[in-house]
Amino acid sequence: MAAYDDRDGKIWMDGKLVEWRDANVHILTHGLHYASSVFEGERCYNGKIFESRKHSERLHYSAGQLDFEIPYTVDEIEAAKMEVLRANGFENAYVRAVAWRGAGEDMGVASARNPVRLAIAAWEWGAYYGDAKMKGAKLDISKWKRPSPETIPSHAKAAGLYMICTLSKHAAEAKGCSDAMMFDYRGYVAEATGANIFFVKDGEVHTPDPDCFLNGITRQTVIGMLKDRQVKVHERHIMPEELEGFEQCWLTGTAAEVTPVGQIGDYNFEVGALTRDIAESYEKLVRA
Repeated sequence: MAAYDDRDGKIWMDGKLVEWRDANVHILTHGLHYASSVFEGERCYNGKIFESRKHSERLHYSAGQLDFEIPYTVDEIEAAKMEVLRANGFENAYVRAVAWRGAGEDMGVASARNPVRLAIAAWEWGAYYGDAKMKGAKLDISKWKRPSPETIPSHAKAAGLYMICTLSKHAAEAKGCSDAMMFDYRGYVAEATGANIFFVKDGEVHTPDPDCFLNGITRQTVIGMLKDRQVKVHERHIMPEELEGFEQCWLTGTAAEVTPVGQIGDYNFEVGALTRDIAESYEKLVRA
């Protein structure tokens, strides 16, 4: 595929559609230097973005956590996303909305006088983990840990929080893995680099309490699906030594959707009936 800065199409930027290759920012953009940027990843199925409004609302929330305000309402963002999809002729696509502090009078840590900018792009994107959606992803265990909420705005979907995720995923890919699982600052199981994680034992589901990382929209959707099936869901702190006793595992996220996990480090999991049911049911739900 072509590089992401060299494609045909339209990107919505600061209130208007521009040519894909013209959607640029200055090298002294504050967000580039100081990570003053938040974003959303969304998927459009059959012309409809799944949980679109929740994503737009979270974008506003994340910006507030980074002490800036997006100069467009949720309704305006919703309209802009659909405008991008129509302009590019997409019925099924990944949608990326990103807001950041741009170039302005400030070029130090403080940037209150700089304008806040917003862009929305969309592109066709298949399975995030490739054929792992069928046979189960292989995960490394990262050396990096999700930080304490006292050190970062951990519930914002902020660009800077993904720095250690990039490092973790690169290390995992170098070992032939699809991704990496991360522990949190206390040593509890946390999440993958861009997806939440679930485990199955004795017909019940266990998933880490998102008290120091993002409580994903897909995660919340899947928990609702499980409860509708009368499956017991334990949202709790999970110790590393518990991994050996779990039978099934899967990841959730907008990009990942529901992806089975076959291995984490030295621990192996089956792609069992509950995993397959949730993955297939999620596929049906988002296309309903």
